[in-house]
Formats: sequence, structure tokens, C-alpha cells
Amino acid sequence: MRFPSLLALSVAGALLLPVAANAGEFPAGAKQNYMTQCTEAATGQGLDAKSAQQHCTCGATAIEKNFSTEEIKDLDSKDGVDAALMQKAQKVVQQACMKG
Repeated sequence: MRFPSLLALSVAGALLLPVAANAGEFPAGAKQNYMTQCTEAATGQGLDAKSAQQHCTCGATAIEKNFSTEEIKDLDSKDGVDAALMQKAQKVVQQACMKG
């Protein structure tokens, strides 16, 4: 009986490895910058402050889960962002955060 549950646990752990390996984090100050810009853009498009905050928090979490720290640094670059990377980020956030 013990064997199947340990096997299931190890399989589940193995499936999570690629996700954990890709998870990144925002550089110092970049997450707050993202939240400020995102919230301003969302309220400018008609969301109330609470909904904008929720959407942007979801977006930040989705970015951290789906991009490496280096990719997040690239997204926050002041000298131009790779268009394909930006499109991928927009798609990830939209899929994770849009209520349909």
C-alpha cells in the first residue's frame, strides 16, 4: 500500500520540476513598477481600483510562474523589449487573469 502512494507523490513531484525550474522573480523594484504601470493602465481602461489591483497582482504572479528571472529582467528593460517575449507575456497574463 505504501508503494503506490510514494509512486504517485514522486510522479507529481517530477511533473512540477519544469514549472519550478522556470519560475523567476522580479528584480528589486521592478515588481512595484509593474504594479504601478499596470494599475494605471487598467483603471484607464475602465476597471475600478480594486479590480485593477486584483488583475495586476494576478499578472505579476503569472509572469513569475512562467518566466525565468532573466526573462523578467528583459521584460523590464529600458532599452527595448524583445517583441516575441512581450507577446508571450501578454498571452500568459491574459490566459491566467482574464475572467471569461
